[in-house]
Amino acid sequence: MIELRTPREIEEMRPAGRFVADVLLAVREAAGVGVNLLELDEVAHKMIRDRGAESCYIDYHPSFGAMPFGKTLCTSVNDGVLHGLPYDYALRDGDLLSIDFAASVNGWVSDSAMSFVVGNPAPGRAEADAKLIRTTEVALDAGIAAAQPGKKIGDISAAIAEVAHAAGYSINTDFGGHGVGRTMHGDPHVPNNGRAGRGFPLKPGLVIAVEPWFLETTDEIFTDPDGWTLRSADGSRGAHSEHTIAITEDGPLILTARD
Repeated sequence: MIELRTPREIEEMRPAGRFVADVLLAVREAAGVGVNLLELDEVAHKMIRDRGAESCYIDYHPSFGAMPFGKTLCTSVNDGVLHGLPYDYALRDGDLLSIDFAASVNGWVSDSAMSFVVGNPAPGRAEADAKLIRTTEVALDAGIAAAQPGKKIGDISAAIAEVAHAAGYSINTDFGGHGVGRTMHGDPHVPNNGRAGRGFPLKPGLVIAVEPWFLETTDEIFTDPDGWTLRSADGSRGAHSEHTIAITEDGPLILTARD
């Protein structure tokens, strides 16, 4: 079921968006060579406790997950791109890390993600990693710019795909954006490829997560033996950017803005 939020409800969602943004910034600041993924998860966990927020991940157990997620942060490294389950791994110079976080504050959820290189770029990887990360960010901006009242979900999808294809990346549509509200994942689905002018109308009050993610040389993925982490089929690197936005009469409002 697709729900539309009132202007007052959208205002009530702002604290969740701000909190999610703050956690991602804190985790990025904490990430460095030698820092363990479990330490980063603890940064997010402590901020949840201190804020009195609720994790959207710990008990999350959709059909594609082998068991309840059990952690508070998704940490996907290098060929991992989505749903990365934190484990005992110390980050290395040049790792490409994607972090994804969702939490509930006062009953409202926000969801956001970012990717960055840890330490110094790996030899021969600086340009390719920067391009991959930047393309997800530009595609996110393009998708959000297309999220205007009166348009359609397909307009967001087409805008994202145009950026990806121009950069030479293919697109996996198994996972994409989604509705956000009282829960982390809801309708409508927001694929990263589609036809402009098609799909559900973008009406004021619709709150969605827009999340382009691309792999460098493939669009095929597989699930890691941990039962959660999605990795590229050919070992190439991935990157992921995401914001939760609300459609308003005046256009898209980014609830998880980090500035």
